[in-house]
Amino acid sequence: MAVFTADAAPVVAPALPELQELWRLIDQGGAMVRARELARVSVAGGELPVVAVTMGNPDPAVPGLGFIGGVHGLERIGAQVVLAYLGSLVRRLRWDLSLHQQLESLRLVFLPVVNPGGVLTGSRANPQGVDLMRNAPQDAEHPVPFLVGGQRLSRRLPWYRGAIGAPMQPESDALCRLVREELLGRPVAMTIDCHSGFGLHDRIWFPYARSRRPMRHLAEVHALCEVLDQGLSPHPYIMEPQSRHYLTHGDLWDHLYDESITLDRGVFLPMTLEMGSWLWVKKNPRQLLSRHGMFNPLIEHRQRRVLRRHMAWLDFMTRAAQGASRWMPGPESRLDHGEQALIRWYRRRD
Repeated sequence: MAVFTADAAPVVAPALPELQELWRLIDQGGAMVRARELARVSVAGGELPVVAVTMGNPDPAVPGLGFIGGVHGLERIGAQVVLAYLGSLVRRLRWDLSLHQQLESLRLVFLPVVNPGGVLTGSRANPQGVDLMRNAPQDAEHPVPFLVGGQRLSRRLPWYRGAIGAPMQPESDALCRLVREELLGRPVAMTIDCHSGFGLHDRIWFPYARSRRPMRHLAEVHALCEVLDQGLSPHPYIMEPQSRHYLTHGDLWDHLYDESITLDRGVFLPMTLEMGSWLWVKKNPRQLLSRHGMFNPLIEHRQRRVLRRHMAWLDFMTRAAQGASRWMPGPESRLDHGEQALIRWYRRRD
């Protein structure tokens, strides 16, 4: 993987504001920030890089937390939320001693623009027409909604998974490699993948997307939900398994979570922030006249408000990752957390 600073950033033909902001933050972060080019994707007029940024202690014995955005290019607000939080950390590096102390016992990983070609063209899919969050090589255990659950009929239709037996797309592969190298195998690792476009509420989803059965680490998720309710109350989030709403083929986080289970080293909890973009449309129905309007707060003051809204939760998650040993359930409490989680999210005790 190429390692570079903003001064050595590759020159590409298309201009992408999110990448320009990323170069600026890399430059401001100086020696405290390390950037890597994971892949390049071809778009009309040139190439765009898929760039990861890391901060903190690389020791695999410390907890890790990843911030992901821009998987679906049409949902630009997801990339902007990740960049806003990265920017707040970079600015604090100049003066915040507590942040420097925090980074001594924590690894932070940022991949703000997974799908730069999709962001550039305003498309959910990548330039090859593939929906990256339907691109993992696994099928759902139950019937999925037609099209939206992932399809292999045509790249001209939405939610295209890619051809049967084909390797994952470069962007999907880059994300998976980054998670394997930086997060899997740590005692505790979590990811936050920022999306928009579902409902009137902000939701925090956890696996599975392909199955209605509970994940192995349901007790740990319930413990995290409990400290969230205690430590960030009141908050606007509904925490739940994605399967409560719909099932899909090829979910990358299901794929990586199952991989972490086979490794059997540490706890990996992938989370998806699904921002309730219908609320933006409700407040400004004219957004429906724009193809970006269903997925992004188009009015400037509302966009600033959305960015501010999620900073507290992202900071909470950073502190929760660092202090995971204090809230993770032990052998005595794990069974109780698991039973409470089944009642809360699956309405059963077994």
